[in-house]
Amino acid sequence: MAAPVPSPGSAASRAVAAAARLADEPADHRFKGLPPNAADRTLGELAAERRSLFTGGFTTPVLALSAERLEHNLTALADYTARHGLAFAPHGKTSMAPQLFARQLQHGAWGITLAVPHQVRVARAYGVPRIFLANELVDAAALRWLAAELDADPDFRLVCYVDSPQGVALMDEALRAAGARRPVEVVIELGAGAGARTGARTQAECAAVAEAVAATGTLRLVGVAGYEGEVPDADLAAVRGWLRQLAEVAAALDAAGHFADAEEIVVSAGGSAWFDAVADAFAELPELSAPVLKLLRSGAYVSHDDGHYHRLTPFNRHPDEGALQAAFTLWTQVVSRPEAGQAFLNAGKRDAAYDLELPQPYAVRGTDGTVRPATGLAVTGLNDQHARVRVEEGTALEVGEWVGLGMSHPCTIFDKWQAIPVADADGTVTDLIRTFF
Repeated sequence: MAAPVPSPGSAASRAVAAAARLADEPADHRFKGLPPNAADRTLGELAAERRSLFTGGFTTPVLALSAERLEHNLTALADYTARHGLAFAPHGKTSMAPQLFARQLQHGAWGITLAVPHQVRVARAYGVPRIFLANELVDAAALRWLAAELDADPDFRLVCYVDSPQGVALMDEALRAAGARRPVEVVIELGAGAGARTGARTQAECAAVAEAVAATGTLRLVGVAGYEGEVPDADLAAVRGWLRQLAEVAAALDAAGHFADAEEIVVSAGGSAWFDAVADAFAELPELSAPVLKLLRSGAYVSHDDGHYHRLTPFNRHPDEGALQAAFTLWTQVVSRPEAGQAFLNAGKRDAAYDLELPQPYAVRGTDGTVRPATGLAVTGLNDQHARVRVEEGTALEVGEWVGLGMSHPCTIFDKWQAIPVADADGTVTDLIRTFF
């Protein structure tokens, strides 16, 4: 049987109200790209002025998030998960933006996935009521904080990974020392194979971890989880094979009585490249002794991209299920044309994602405000504050023109910007998204 997916309800409302506090921050020198003449305003006041990204005083480089495409992506995954009977805890490490967490909750998310204690603290500071910590947690100081947070708020729920008896012992020791009154809910992480990342490698190892959890008074085993994106040489067949292993581990642990204290059994997987395989596998989970919370954790969808995830999204395999849209543009300016085939833009490694691929020029905004395709332009390298652009013969490009860049990998797009303008299709800035990295 399947666990009911909680409605967003008051949980989303609390997160929205908490994130609204960010509007009171000064729109000052801490945030690159914002108008210098708005330094005496708050972020909320600047957004309310509805300035043009292009003529309203914003300085280049400036990263912009498309309002329409953002809403499209939020809706697309909300619809997909609802259609497939999945609960959704999008990975918040992608954006680390409480305003986006709140919108994800408004779109029906069960909660937010995070990776490290600092991220959990950010989410809690802005009202996120349910957190899936997709990582092991053995840091005593972080566990002391978590114990206090759980004790202070009976409505707060956190579920985290365990993958070894040693890790379980460290958690138990720290929680006992902290005087924890509520047990921490844990899921056993199944590793994706030899040479992959974290996680117990075999069903026998998972059983040993379950026994270790049962011997504590501070932890409660509630399920199994993992990340199929770490499957070595991943393809659809290999990913499906690993997902079958995950289901087998869940069934074996349940048959052994290890979920006897769980009100629902959590089975979780799902990044942004294979969520279709996860949906298929979770639809075939066997009936267990308690309702099953089938929890998907994809995060990159919120902005999508123009490279890595553009190629990998499962919607390419299932166009009838929907689509995602690249929502980011890094607007830069041509500052130098020292040679006929060369130009330099005023954005580099400090501004643009480059860990997977170089940015791609796709639009040029002329000094007269007209926009044309960036045909004949290619970024060939990045310095700290410059992009080196190859200009094909016969391509018009003048100093002072703006060049819009698409980028690859949302996680490293967000983390270079502390305040990101959200702009309508005509360039009107309607909001400013605050990030915490």
